[in-house]
Amino acid sequence: MRRMERSVNLGSRTRWRQVLFPFLLPLFCTGLSEQVRYSIPEEMAMGSVVGNLAEDLGLPVRDLLTRNLRVISEKPYLTVNPENGNIVVSDRIDRELLCFQSPLCVLPLEIVAENPLNVFHVSVVIEDKNDNPPHFLQNSIVLQINELAIPGTRFGLESAIDEDVGPHSLQSYQLSLNEHFSLVVKDKADGKDAPELVLERPLDRERQSSQVLILTAVDGGEPVLTGTTEIKIEVTDANDNPPVFSQNMYKVSLRENMPSGTSVLKVMATDQDEGVNAEVTYSFKSLGDDIRNNFILDHQNGEIKSEGPIDFETKKTYTMSVEAKDGGGMATECKVIIEILDENDNAPEVVFTSVSSSIAEDAEPGAVVALFKTYDKDSEENGRVTCFIKETVPFRIESSASNYYKLVTDGVLDREQTPEYNVTIIATDKGKPPLSSSTSVTLHVGDINDNAPVFHQASYLIQVAENNPPGASIAQVSASDPDLGPNGHVSYSIIASDLEPKSLWSYVSVNQDSGVVFAQRAFDHEQLRSFQLTLQARDQGSPALSANVSMRVLVGDRNDNAPRVLYPALEPDGSALFDMVPRAAEPGYLVTKVVAVDADSGHNAWLSYHMLQASDPGLFSLGLRTGEVRTARALGDRDAARQRLLVAVRDGGQPPLSATATLHLIFADSLQEALPDLSDDPLPSDPQSELQFYLVVALALVSVLFLFVVILAIVLRLRQSHSPAVSGCFQSGVCCKTRPGVSLNYNEGTLPYSYDLYVASNCQKTSHFLTLTPETVPPQDLSMDASVEQAPPNTDWRFSQAQRPGTSGSQNGDETGTWPNNQFDTEMLQAMILASASEAADGSSTLGGGAGTMGLSARYGPQFTLQHVPDYRQNVYIPGSNATLANAAGKRDSKAPAGGNGNKKKSGKKEKK
Repeated sequence: MRRMERSVNLGSRTRWRQVLFPFLLPLFCTGLSEQVRYSIPEEMAMGSVVGNLAEDLGLPVRDLLTRNLRVISEKPYLTVNPENGNIVVSDRIDRELLCFQSPLCVLPLEIVAENPLNVFHVSVVIEDKNDNPPHFLQNSIVLQINELAIPGTRFGLESAIDEDVGPHSLQSYQLSLNEHFSLVVKDKADGKDAPELVLERPLDRERQSSQVLILTAVDGGEPVLTGTTEIKIEVTDANDNPPVFSQNMYKVSLRENMPSGTSVLKVMATDQDEGVNAEVTYSFKSLGDDIRNNFILDHQNGEIKSEGPIDFETKKTYTMSVEAKDGGGMATECKVIIEILDENDNAPEVVFTSVSSSIAEDAEPGAVVALFKTYDKDSEENGRVTCFIKETVPFRIESSASNYYKLVTDGVLDREQTPEYNVTIIATDKGKPPLSSSTSVTLHVGDINDNAPVFHQASYLIQVAENNPPGASIAQVSASDPDLGPNGHVSYSIIASDLEPKSLWSYVSVNQDSGVVFAQRAFDHEQLRSFQLTLQARDQGSPALSANVSMRVLVGDRNDNAPRVLYPALEPDGSALFDMVPRAAEPGYLVTKVVAVDADSGHNAWLSYHMLQASDPGLFSLGLRTGEVRTARALGDRDAARQRLLVAVRDGGQPPLSATATLHLIFADSLQEALPDLSDDPLPSDPQSELQFYLVVALALVSVLFLFVVILAIVLRLRQSHSPAVSGCFQSGVCCKTRPGVSLNYNEGTLPYSYDLYVASNCQKTSHFLTLTPETVPPQDLSMDASVEQAPPNTDWRFSQAQRPGTSGSQNGDETGTWPNNQFDTEMLQAMILASASEAADGSSTLGGGAGTMGLSARYGPQFTLQHVPDYRQNVYIPGSNATLANAAGKRDSKAPAGGNGNKKKSGKKEKK
């Protein structure tokens, strides 16, 4: 720091040199100083500019406000203007109050600047002004002088006091004109000029017993200031020996804080005269207020005692003059010096000059967070201070200059664990015993975005019932972020899903503030069983932090789909199928089976079969869970050949939904035997008898046409060479022609399949079978199934009895079969029903399929593999036998069942309306 010295002078150039010369000389002798120094006169007007500190320190003016440049002082005599950097006078500066009569009065200033923290030391020299005239403590002085006093005798007078220093201090004395006395000035040891009266001519009491002189004290100011006192001279009789002190100067040490009345010392003076002229009394001479208030003198014995507490920090040394006067008026003086010894009676003080408002939690170790200074009014060891931190905190103290200390970071800060620290600084001096004090400061830790949001759950599994109202809340995710403000404000969004990106927002949405997930539409369990979402919680920090969580939404089933009867069913033209039952059927004979499905899941798809109406209720029994119709007893002579059953299929939902199916049964051993029964009038209880009549007529026409085609084929066979395509029509067990039977377009519900029922007749043997085809089969393929030879069946997939779930119940006539309780197992069971008996059978099997294949076709495509298809042959009735496809699949020899009842089903006539 370069040295500066400025002065504000209101006098002439000569006075300027006189004032600055004592200060410039030691500066040039000691070289350049590191402090900025200014010189100003005392009593400057408030607001006067001392100097431009910013320019002298090399600080840019534009940085003054941000650096918070300010003066640290116990009394704010000077301040810094933050706009231009000028040091201006802010209070009255009286040099006499600051430095009393010290020759050099320096006002030290400590300038603190922040960002970064710096301390600058500035010295301001206070120059004296002649603002105090000399004055005497007494307005009059009485001197008793013996008339025998010889010329040349000197009489000491009280010195005048001038609070100014230097040229402005007391310079000389003047005595009024008289014929007996002159005035001389004595240079005392303490540096004060003491006036003395010198007797020039002998006194004669008889001529003039008294006289009055005027003593004038003159200073060196411009203009000159003076002070006067009267000297009253009283001429007495002769006293030719003055008192004499045992020592010319007394020096003693006294500890501070001694109790009042403590004896300091005792002065002693003797007088060789006798009588009244030898009686000596003591008194203080030129006594100031500081001495008068702290010490008392015994006028008789000369003992000096303390008066009130003596404080070393107020004044370290007291110098006083004691006068001894005899009864004849002769007096003499001695000097008394009392040195005050320091005691450790002042505890150190800690004053924070600058404290950071907030500390970033990512602050590096060593970052300055506060600046403080210690004060101790004691001296030497009693005033040497050490500081330490009371608590265990991530901060430490670094020593600076001139009792300044820095509080810096010394560890990792984490606002989430400790948002603020109460740091207590303890300052202890080195006295005996040591004294200490403490000062606390609160340090706040500022937040940074160092914590990502954390979800309260690792993942979410949500179950939503289908047919929910659109816009309903289905779930809520919640994440917490311990950061503050925008760093801890969490917003939610959906960032990924297994749904189509374009349709994601039409299914679900999330409130970015609350994390509530809303359904945008009503879910359908039959179309969407479950879907996966990935949600993200992101804070508003910079950079932003985020966390992801997965949510799986399961769409629960409700009973919103009624059962669908797959078999039996009417064709679009209204014709119905008839099942033939051998007249010799024994009790328990499997007549047919009602096949139904339910698009729902779980108990909502648990189907039960109930017989609502029957021509003869005791003739047949219906499996509650299987839907199998069996003979309950043997056919009697009185029993009608035609039987009609009305079956209700109910699911297990609450409330249950149901569907009905009508079964037409004819007891006959062959189609020809059944035709007369078909031509009979319908039973009075059958509302579709008229339709059956027309159906029988249609069957008769078809039979005639069929015979004609057979004859035509034989003729063509004889004329042509042996063609395998033609001869194939005459092979046993091979289909010759097919016609459409019942076509169920199952499009109203949610099942993706439709079913077609075909009845085929053999040239030699009549057999009827049921095929189920997927909806994707084009219509033109229907006419090709009978003419194109089917591929050999795939017998690789089969299920054991334990692996065969039943759509309508258990297998093999189990009336108490159980359904799976798990919703997804039930859904798999539903898919198995849809895949049952879907492929056309080839000519080598009774029902056209290899063992275990159920007639599956390759039309399903690669996505419908055999491993997904369960064995549902028990749901397909095999006409002419008491077995289902499940037991018929085991026969590979293509032989008809025992009893010759190969024709089990026959097209019925249209019933009359």
